[in-house]
Parts: sequence; structure tokens; C-alpha cells
Amino acid sequence: MPASRAELPAAPRINPSILAADFVNMQADLARIATADFAHVDVMDNHFVPNLTFGPQMVERIQATSPIPLDVHLMITDPDRWAPGYAELGAASVTFHLEAASDPVALARSLRSIGARAGVAIKPGTAAEPLYDILGEFDQILVMTVEPGFGGQGFMPETMPKLRALADEAKRRGSDVWLQVDGGISDATIAQAAAAGADTFVAGSAVYGSRDIEAAVTRLRGLARAGSLGG
Repeated sequence: MPASRAELPAAPRINPSILAADFVNMQADLARIATADFAHVDVMDNHFVPNLTFGPQMVERIQATSPIPLDVHLMITDPDRWAPGYAELGAASVTFHLEAASDPVALARSLRSIGARAGVAIKPGTAAEPLYDILGEFDQILVMTVEPGFGGQGFMPETMPKLRALADEAKRRGSDVWLQVDGGISDATIAQAAAAGADTFVAGSAVYGSRDIEAAVTRLRGLARAGSLGG
């Protein structure tokens, strides 16, 4: 089963995206983010999104060498078939796209039964309302703040009302679902996302593009905490 509350990192959580890491020196770059909360692993299949990244074998090796748990984000078609396999590899969290799943509730239950936290992601143009009545089926909702498929894109502030609405609905229902944002998260944008209700932040270039990665993670946490208090 998923980790107990006592074992889970406290918010705000910083999950560096290894899409921004050096693929030739992946083990070393994983070691550099040891003070972060999760390693965010973007799995792309060149079908759901126009890019190709990691497959199960690579994720298995990342899982074996990462000093922190894996937060796997599946940007793939037919996650109903493929997502459970990533949970079976030992990923702490597996997120699939609402737009790609034929039965998101059944898939989330399957992931949880294997032992992973179940996450669901929505693109910038996807409405959040269909998730309201099934919030309890998920451990995490990922609100994409860029169009999925490429790293290094600019943050889309127009996604913030949707994030805030999800945060308000989760609070109204007494849900402890994590609200994650992914895309363009940096020193300049993280407080805005935190003020809108995000508590878990994927950051690629903002972490791996820094000379001092540990300091970057600490700084992002502080900015997120300040943003949540101000929101």
C-alpha cells in the first residue's frame, strides 16, 4: 500500500524533473537532488505527446539508483494497460493523464492496490470539474502549467483559476489530495502557483540549471511556502 502519512514528505514538496538532467550521467545527476522530495520522471511515448523519453527498463534503473522516491508522470496512450507496470517497478507515485485513460477510477484503484500513490494529470485546456466527484480516488492531481511533451516551456498563468478551483473543492470536501504543478516552475512563478493552492512542484531547469542544486531546492521550497502563506 502507499506510504503512511508519517513517511510522506511535508508540503511544499519539490520534485526536480530529470528531463533536465544529463542523460549520460544520470546516476550522478540523481545524486545531486538527494535533498529534494521526489525525482520526477516524465515518460513520453511519441503518441500522446510528440516526444520520446524513458521506457520501463530505464525507469527500473532510475528506481534502483535514485536516492529519493520516483514520481512518474505518464504522458502516454493507453495508460490503463501500461501504468500498473510502473507501479510494479516500485515507483512511489504514478500519474496518468485523464485525457488518455478509459477508466481513470479503476486505474487509480489498481495503482493503489500495487502500492503506488495514484495521480491524475490534466492538460491546460482540460476542465477540472469532472474530477470533483472522484477526488477521493486519487492521491495527487497534476495541473499542467504548460502543454505536455517538452521541457523548458513558459509558465501559463491562465491555468491558475483552475488550480484554485480544485484547491477550493478539495478543501470543501475535506480531501487531502496533493495538488501538483508542472511546467515553467521557477523562482519567478512558484509563489503564484502556491498561492493558487499547489503544494507539490515539478521543476526542471530551475533546479538542474542552477550551479548549486541543493540551494535551488531550498530556495524553491522557501518561495513556495511564502506563496502559500500569502495566498
